Amino acid sequence: MLLFSKKQRLMFIASKTDDGRIKGKISLYCRALHVSRQAFNKYLKTKATPWKKATPWKYQPLADAMVAICREDECNDTYGRIRMYQALQLKQPEGVDIPGERTVYRVMEEIGLTHKPKRKPNGITKADKGARKSDDLIKRDFLAERPLENCITDMTEIKASDGKLYVSAIFDCYDLAVLGLAMDTNMKAALCEQTLDNAYKAYPMLRVPFFTATEVHSILASCTVTQSINMAFFKV
Repeated sequence: MLLFSKKQRLMFIASKTDDGRIKGKISLYCRALHVSRQAFNKYLKTKATPWKKATPWKYQPLADAMVAICREDECNDTYGRIRMYQALQLKQPEGVDIPGERTVYRVMEEIGLTHKPKRKPNGITKADKGARKSDDLIKRDFLAERPLENCITDMTEIKASDGKLYVSAIFDCYDLAVLGLAMDTNMKAALCEQTLDNAYKAYPMLRVPFFTATEVHSILASCTVTQSINMAFFKV
């Protein structure tokens, strides 16, 4: 991954080739720094030299607007071209002609605002190929017409100054309410069990099936199951 922006690489080539006057080295530096000869020639045309003035860059107002957006908040420096384009459309900076997303990306690359996300090769969980696969009950349908109809769970890793924490949560697809939450320094099965226990404590009705009394008696009779006094549990 290149550590310097395209403009910084062009400036370096210009300094090493005496603003393009040392012809023999231009191609070598362009190949080494992944810059096209055309881009370098275009840079020289806009660059100020002792014998000519710099040609104004037509995207300078756009570049200034994008830099200002990044400086508004420390989190804004992670903006990619889509979010930057949306921010420009929302703010409509005065005197700035907003181009398409592709041009926004090229200008961001030119001024060094592009970022390549650091993706981890592996997530925090690894699939056991030999284990029995769980049934996909949700089938990517994360909507629900009533509370507790569809519930999902997730686990995330949080880096702290003294180690890592793992947060496990159960959500209700109806309103995204957090039904159960647990946190530990590891992601063993006990963490998931604690999440479920906390959900049961906060919402005892999770233990009760969503059936009417008539449906419950019918299901129990067909399975030769006798209902106990406690509605939350059944015994054979």
